[in-house]
Amino acid sequence: MQDDTNAPTAGIDWATADNELCVVDAAGQVLHRRDADLDAAGIARLVSDCRAHGVAKVAIERGDGPMVEALLAAGLTVVVVPSRQVKHLRARYGAAGNKDDRFDAFVLADALRTDGHRFKPLERDSDQTLALRTAVRARGDLVAARIALANQLRAHLQVVFPGAVGLFAALDSPISLAFLARFPNQRRAGWLSHRRLGPWLAANHYSGRTPTAVLLTRLTDAPAGLDGDAGAAAAATTLAYVEALRGIRAQITALEAAIAEQLALHPDAAIFQSLPRAGMIRAAKLLTEIGDARGRFPDETSLAALAGAAPSTRSSGRHHVVTFRWACDKKLRDALTDFAGDSRRASPWAAAIYNRHRAMGKTHQHTVRILTRAWTRVIWRIWHDHTTYDPTRHGGAQRHLQTTAQAA
Repeated sequence: MQDDTNAPTAGIDWATADNELCVVDAAGQVLHRRDADLDAAGIARLVSDCRAHGVAKVAIERGDGPMVEALLAAGLTVVVVPSRQVKHLRARYGAAGNKDDRFDAFVLADALRTDGHRFKPLERDSDQTLALRTAVRARGDLVAARIALANQLRAHLQVVFPGAVGLFAALDSPISLAFLARFPNQRRAGWLSHRRLGPWLAANHYSGRTPTAVLLTRLTDAPAGLDGDAGAAAAATTLAYVEALRGIRAQITALEAAIAEQLALHPDAAIFQSLPRAGMIRAAKLLTEIGDARGRFPDETSLAALAGAAPSTRSSGRHHVVTFRWACDKKLRDALTDFAGDSRRASPWAAAIYNRHRAMGKTHQHTVRILTRAWTRVIWRIWHDHTTYDPTRHGGAQRHLQTTAQAA
């Protein structure tokens, strides 16, 4: 194995228009600088410069994108130093702490030179995982956009057509959007009667969960909306929201089909789908946020810390405080806490942990984080061992069953 202890180190600061490269030698002196465009030729120049100066390790602020792919393909070790950490590292070189791309490239290179042993090299997930992650995160963004748009539609209808707001269980459900497309204002909905509403619901494949008479009462008992020219004008806005929501829902459905196909082909799919109430989307989120590069998490503590499931401890003299861990991978934390919070509905072991801590007076959010911490131990083990979750082999679950049986 080649000794790169005294080899030059490089830092690359990426921006929206270009990349800034700085190479320093073992003494911290600048050997080379270059700024290059974000196109293929610019990236190739930076990689060529690194190899020409004998660089073995490169520090950069993000762990994805064409620049990172090119560096890894060239056989260089990539170290990711988050922007938040770079901000604090600037204080080493001056009190001003001003943001400057050229200076940040030097900070990255020099920090890698002095503290390279403290930074963990980037381990790349497989192409299957990267592709699945793109689809899962895109779906999450579209779901957030759908919720925001539905809230805007709700605020609009509360003024112009209040009766439509609470008519169906969800304002952005297919039946609700179909209703608003046919009856976008108060005047058009006034045409409805029990005899007319029933056939319309049947034609639009309504589930029939709520009787037609109840739906009609919700419409007639609601406050009156806008009428006349104002109501007609407001209908155009309602229809615009409806079409936008229909488009987003269609794209979410298409992405979910793609996610299902990609997940079925992934070698780690069975691991995450074996977890209680994981389902398809939740399993895909867990898989993509944890990844399949096992070396990234050498133990379950590292996984819990990055997910924010392990509390942050601060000690100074007699002062000892345990607080919420703010610095973490938010997407990983959301994936794990979403799974853990719902797992108690299918896992007696998880339900026992949740109920015990709730009985101690902890909030729901705090309790879910405790449950998440417990699940990270299990998830890390089955993920590391390439095996599926089996409650009969889960020591904690089996101890809970024995305790319950003895109590009974």
